[in-house]
Amino acid sequence: MRLLIVSNRLPITIREMDGQFVFTESAGGLVSGLSAYLDSLKGSTFSESEYIWIGWPGIAVRNDLKDDLKQQFLKEFKAYPTFISENDMDMFYLGFCNKTIWPLFHYFSSHVTYEEEYWQVYKKVNETFCEAICEIARPDDIVWIQDYHLMLLPALLRKRLPDQSIGFFLHIPFPSYEIFRSLPRRWRIEILEGVLGSDLIGFHTHDDTNYFLRCVLRILGLEHDMGNIYLENRTVKVDTYPMGIDFKRFNDAASNKAILEEMRDIGTPLSGLKVVLSIDRLDYTKGILNRLIAYRSFLERKPAWLGKLVLLLNVVPSRVGIDSYDSIKTQIDEIIGNINGRFGNFHWTPVIYQYRFLPFDQLVALYSLSDIALVTPLRDGMNLIAKEYISTRKDQTGVLILSEFAGSSKELGEALIINPNNIEEIVTALERALEMPIAEQIDRNETMQRRLERYNVVRWANDIKQGIVSMTEARKRQGSMLISRSMNRLLGDFMKSRRRLIILDYDGTLVPFKARPQDASPDEKVLRKLKELSTDVKNEVVIITGRDRTTLDNWFDGLHIGLVAEHGASLKAPGTGWTLTRTLKTDWVPKVKQIMDLFVDRLPGSFVEVKEFTVTWHYRNTDTELGTARAKELIDCLVQRTMNSELQVVNGNKVVEVRNRGVNKGTASLKWLTQDNFEFVLAIGDDSTDEDLFKVLPRSAYSIKVGPSRSCARFRVQNQSEVLPLIETLLNGPGS
Repeated sequence: MRLLIVSNRLPITIREMDGQFVFTESAGGLVSGLSAYLDSLKGSTFSESEYIWIGWPGIAVRNDLKDDLKQQFLKEFKAYPTFISENDMDMFYLGFCNKTIWPLFHYFSSHVTYEEEYWQVYKKVNETFCEAICEIARPDDIVWIQDYHLMLLPALLRKRLPDQSIGFFLHIPFPSYEIFRSLPRRWRIEILEGVLGSDLIGFHTHDDTNYFLRCVLRILGLEHDMGNIYLENRTVKVDTYPMGIDFKRFNDAASNKAILEEMRDIGTPLSGLKVVLSIDRLDYTKGILNRLIAYRSFLERKPAWLGKLVLLLNVVPSRVGIDSYDSIKTQIDEIIGNINGRFGNFHWTPVIYQYRFLPFDQLVALYSLSDIALVTPLRDGMNLIAKEYISTRKDQTGVLILSEFAGSSKELGEALIINPNNIEEIVTALERALEMPIAEQIDRNETMQRRLERYNVVRWANDIKQGIVSMTEARKRQGSMLISRSMNRLLGDFMKSRRRLIILDYDGTLVPFKARPQDASPDEKVLRKLKELSTDVKNEVVIITGRDRTTLDNWFDGLHIGLVAEHGASLKAPGTGWTLTRTLKTDWVPKVKQIMDLFVDRLPGSFVEVKEFTVTWHYRNTDTELGTARAKELIDCLVQRTMNSELQVVNGNKVVEVRNRGVNKGTASLKWLTQDNFEFVLAIGDDSTDEDLFKVLPRSAYSIKVGPSRSCARFRVQNQSEVLPLIETLLNGPGS
């Protein structure tokens, strides 16, 4: 089993110098985090430690050089490059990724560009990545796709390699429905469907997970069960995995000789000063301007700290050439000049500013020297700087001021959590941090360090990898249950048996669901197949449904079949009249209908259907999310009202039903199961109400669930459209 990590950039970047290719390590939190995980695999068995990293190498390459470079990357770096033209990369990365997805997902809607050409190139590049994966993927490989650049890739890959193990992780925030729906309808549908090509989808925070699930519900109409989304032929797991860091590397580094020398070099000019550290990429999401304004405000209000405090501000260049980034760089330069000119003197500079990338030794040295880390993004998926700072504090001193809008704030609750939009909160936090007793600092940091050490980057990656494996195994089990894989056995048992019982649900099984229940009458094909089945004297055919007996008489008049109405309230054997399965009361009907009518008023599109012994609230035609919410409320209300009665509340497929307790498809089916010695039993149903039927069937019965949701049935068909062909195969044999 190999792990194929797929990301926009490779951990190795190509540069061309004097006509020769030069290979350098790429920078970034994703690369460093995943590299630490891959390093940890070196001590495991060969099959578990083998991996290939797939991504863009950072440069456009001539066609005649591509094959040689692919082999060189595989041999020297365990990497496989995807080659993209310079123009496509500009429109993909600087265009759609960073002018559309990045600002939208970070809630900066005013920065978003909706450009069709960008979208088309985004699709094209995702297809290029798909081609690259297909070139090297083996059937037992795990493909782990990273981040917002490749949200279409899982579905593209699923189409090409339907049995592949595929995971996807989003490293930036996923926005709320109201933000995400700003995308053109076609784009947002394709993005959600693209991500759902995965077996497992991971997010940093519980909020992001819930936002994604809500968008899937609102836009695609797909509900979830504890984070499981049931698609036609498989289940997708959506869960939260906050990314960790290599705690030991940062914690041990503080004692490294080279870093101690860096600390002396950097720290000597800062002797006697309280040091506040700010390190960020140049990005409008990071809140750098608010941070500087708050620092200036602090100096204005607390003149006693003048000359005693310094802000070390390091900004890492990012996305050069994008107007919004150039503009923020100019503003940062201006406000730093204002602060230093207004408060500084020949002996003291309030802000020491660098605009460059920091190598690891200098980074850790700054973490170790700083009394306070100011991490105040306006929106951030995780923010590993906060975790790195805490991990580096060997003596457990230091204060972390952290934005509540950083994903890491969910794990680092002992930090001083602030709203970065509120300058007053940042100022107050600075004052509190400067005055915090050492004992309190140690107490807070010790707790956070224990947490970061336990859930480090290796555990994070292993949890996701194991999650992908588990979902793949579940998909295989689900696939093994498909009746198509056991059709020869089913046909053989059917053909040799002399007495057969065939029990069929109606809505969602024999016919698809309709917006209005009365529109789901059986067509000529359904009636013909039922007639052919029931004409064979070896067959006993029973339709067991929630429909009322008048409707069933109208629809199936003339057919020699058994009928069960209202999920088992009354039944009718072939050639006989209707009989009740037990004495049933109906005096409760008006009260229950009155409750349901209130919910009809609260949910446009819902309606109440009153049958002889059942009252049903339908919400199939309602707003998907609101309908689900109202259904839960109605169920709670009905359960409370019927708690000490002989009634039961049933949550069906877009219906909530109240009926007499003990009435179900299982007890009704016993009428046939106990009256004859059937050698062959087949039962097909799609709803939770069919589970009662499946449970009472003999072990040898062919119980078939329609759809992917959980069931105690032995077999499955993927959807309702496969039911009639299955019946036709029984009638006419293979190839029918």
